[in-house]
Amino acid sequence: QVELVESGGDSVQAGGSLRLSCAASELTWRWYCFGWFRQAPGKEREEVAVIDSSGKIRYVSDAVETRFTISKDDAKQTLYLQLNSLEPEDTGIYYCAADRRNDGNCPSRGRIDAYNYWGQGTQVTVSL
Repeated sequence: QVELVESGGDSVQAGGSLRLSCAASELTWRWYCFGWFRQAPGKEREEVAVIDSSGKIRYVSDAVETRFTISKDDAKQTLYLQLNSLEPEDTGIYYCAADRRNDGNCPSRGRIDAYNYWGQGTQVTVSL
């Protein structure tokens, strides 16, 4: 049973930083594309950043591209999202997800439904 477990969410003041982690188990790490997504209260889940199996960053949302960085540690089978210069608009539940792709690609932008596995989410709250 594939499991993704996020951690690192917290309540911070605007301008602060957090690092989110997503630990994966029971999957063949090198076969997967990984993404971070977030869902604000009353809004749809949105794609934040995506990284392919080789470590190439495939997508970063315009809203966060100068502030957030996606990365992964293959040895630890852990996905990360570094969040800097946080704004109240960044508040939401952050999810990691994985899509098994033997070809090294990732789902097309916006294809949130294509991701096979999801974590339970970690809450990020940013206040003024």
